[in-house]
Amino acid sequence: MVNKSWRIGLSIVLAVSIITACESETKQLPILGPTIIKNTVVDGALISDTTFGAIRGFKFWDQDSNVITENTVEGKLYVTDFFFTSCPTICPKMKQQMLRIHDRYLDEDKVVLLSHSIDPVRDSVQRLKTFAEKLGVQTEKWHLMTGNRDSIYSMAKHYVIAAQEDPDAPGGFAHSGAFLLVDTKRQIRGIYDGTDPQEVDQLMDDIQFLNEQE
Repeated sequence: MVNKSWRIGLSIVLAVSIITACESETKQLPILGPTIIKNTVVDGALISDTTFGAIRGFKFWDQDSNVITENTVEGKLYVTDFFFTSCPTICPKMKQQMLRIHDRYLDEDKVVLLSHSIDPVRDSVQRLKTFAEKLGVQTEKWHLMTGNRDSIYSMAKHYVIAAQEDPDAPGGFAHSGAFLLVDTKRQIRGIYDGTDPQEVDQLMDDIQFLNEQE
């Protein structure tokens, strides 16, 4: 009887192990983001091939006046979003969810967070620093960034994210609540609702997956 129970238990463990291994082998994350269209002529016919490119270079300043560029995230996975400190709607929820990612990967040097303010006129370096201190974040892990307004808005479009001034929107700005996961090649691998804890759970699972793959 003991041997039979032992064999059943072993069979269950083996089955779970096989399923887990299969899931690990088959899981893939999409490549999203800015598109590159390459046109070629084959036998007189025009053929268009669309691929997804890497996130372009950028230059902003974080809450400690550090210059943040694409070199800051070289060889790293990063999560990015767009917000403003006086946002009366979704931003507080987004920042609490981003704080979860910050805390979970605080000791993981390969993971960093980039948050762009879409209200650079009011969100000065000092204001972002005060905001970061209230959240209790570490600068080297989470860069809250400001810069030239047009550059920030252009970057949002490049990430395929909505961000714009809107006098009819609460706080004067309309923007997406999305978090984007970008891999070490600066390619977008996932877009998640930054106000939804379950989606952020999935985001953290995907960070772990990419971290193990790269």
